[in-house]
Amino acid sequence: MEQIKLLKRAMEIRKGGDVAALATIIRTKGSTPRKTGSRMIVFPCGKIEGTIGGGCGEAEIIEKAIEVILTNIPLTQRVDLTNGLFYEDGGICGGIMDVFIEPI
Repeated sequence: MEQIKLLKRAMEIRKGGDVAALATIIRTKGSTPRKTGSRMIVFPCGKIEGTIGGGCGEAEIIEKAIEVILTNIPLTQRVDLTNGLFYEDGGICGGIMDVFIEPI
């Protein structure tokens, strides 16, 4: 149900003339904090609505989403949660997820 609310919110943002980016997990491999179809809206200031899992992976997507907002060019970003940095940040998943980020 939360995903439907986020899609409705994205439509409100578009209709209202505001700018943001919609990040959607399109593929996962192994253990990830969220599964395919999970979404998050990112605003230019870095504020978010929804989540794709938190931690360093989500922070990486927020950074890329702000780039998408500035360039108005969608992209797919791979988040690799298998390396040591994610474990040092408290991550426990150890999988890989591909996230499609599109401007709203």
